[in-house]
Amino acid sequence: MATEESTKAMEDVKIGDAAKEQDDIVDPWNVQSSSETGVDYDKLIKRFGSSKIDDALIQRIEKATGKPVHHFLRRGIFFSHRDMYALIEMYEKKQPFYLYTGRGPSSDAMHLGHLVPFIMTKWLQDTFDVPLVIQLTDDEKYLWKDLTDEEAHRLSYENAKDIIACGFDEEKTFIFSDFDYMGGEFYKTICRIQRRVTNNQAWGIFGFNGESNIGKNSFPAIQAAPSFSSSFPHIFNGRTNVPCLIPCAIDQDPYFRMTRDVAPRLGYPKPALIHSKFFPALQGPKTKMSASEPNSSIFLTDTAKSIKNKVNKYAFSGGRDTTEEHRKYGGNCDVDVSFQYLRFFLEDDEKLEKIRQDYASGELLTGFLKKELIEILQKITSEHQERRAKVTEEVVKRFMTPRKLKFDF
Repeated sequence: MATEESTKAMEDVKIGDAAKEQDDIVDPWNVQSSSETGVDYDKLIKRFGSSKIDDALIQRIEKATGKPVHHFLRRGIFFSHRDMYALIEMYEKKQPFYLYTGRGPSSDAMHLGHLVPFIMTKWLQDTFDVPLVIQLTDDEKYLWKDLTDEEAHRLSYENAKDIIACGFDEEKTFIFSDFDYMGGEFYKTICRIQRRVTNNQAWGIFGFNGESNIGKNSFPAIQAAPSFSSSFPHIFNGRTNVPCLIPCAIDQDPYFRMTRDVAPRLGYPKPALIHSKFFPALQGPKTKMSASEPNSSIFLTDTAKSIKNKVNKYAFSGGRDTTEEHRKYGGNCDVDVSFQYLRFFLEDDEKLEKIRQDYASGELLTGFLKKELIEILQKITSEHQERRAKVTEEVVKRFMTPRKLKFDF
């Protein structure tokens, strides 16, 4: 049974509260903002009760690893965390941890927004040299979307190919479909979590009600379970005390606030998290990219021509109505989608800052930003497509077979 303290902790994270501030709606299924600049992330940190990734934490990471941080961290794209200082301290003491992230397979092709957490996860794996588990929640998509179970399962394997194409180390990475992996110690861990979360708590956190199917009520425990090393005895030799770090978008945080509340009652370490901002739709920062809205997204399968057309036609501009006004007043980088995308994918800090200054001053027009972005996105997608073409069914099978990874526990 939940304690009075833990019940209060869960009540404090109700998703329904998201609509009360500035009309920002942020939950695992919806992201909307009334502001032209998108979600107010400072308010989101306060509402969710996480901590800001500041210069002090960045310096601590660089000192511990001896390497510069990824530009996602330098630029505040990953902006929020839970317990990163404790995790870095463990790393400095040479105590083990692992990475956990995931993907809900709802479409054949992933888009650029889906790529963001995997880019960060690969950097973390390479930098800290730790094992990684990647959950494909085909069961979730079957419960929430108009998909057959066979189709959701098929999509998980298609998405696995895109994930593998990001360059993860096969000897250090286990990718699994919930439909395939359910059972054994994984299912035992799920049941331990389910036993400690009431229906009222799940409804309060996730907005479920009497009309929600019972699968939705039980799913949060399934997404929580990979946070605990007990779910992977083949990797951790039965150890249940190996903590994890979860890179994810901030809309997934409610799952892991629940997880962190349950962890002490299970005798397991709380997972640490780092949260990313949303990758905005082409139409502007009010919403994130969506696989169900093709013209809002750049897909990893898009051709060079398609990318050029989408950016030129749909990318929201922060420029002025006329060239004369733009030269006089300058562009607004905070709402210009092309500039926002460059913040994610243009790695050269000096070049990005020069573009920002020149666009804000009016020296550069929107057309320049779009041209620069198109070239970068065409390169990213073409290189990804080349790598994905080399991911055979046999390679997918190896990544998704439960096995011992190249670590000693």
